[in-house]
Amino acid sequence: MMAGPAHFLRTAWTVLREVSGDAAYDLYLARHRERHPDQPALDREAFYLSELDRRWSGVNRCC
Repeated sequence: MMAGPAHFLRTAWTVLREVSGDAAYDLYLARHRERHPDQPALDREAFYLSELDRRWSGVNRCC
């Protein structure tokens, strides 16, 4: 079966969101609901701030 242009565009959009990090919150929500269904998830702003803290707290140099 041959995929149409709509399928190609949808797949390209999904890949672009995942590579750029735009889908990180959506992936977090899916993972959180699966692993911790009884705990509330972070809102988008709190998730963003926690990711910034995770990335930039610690040694960030190559040498």
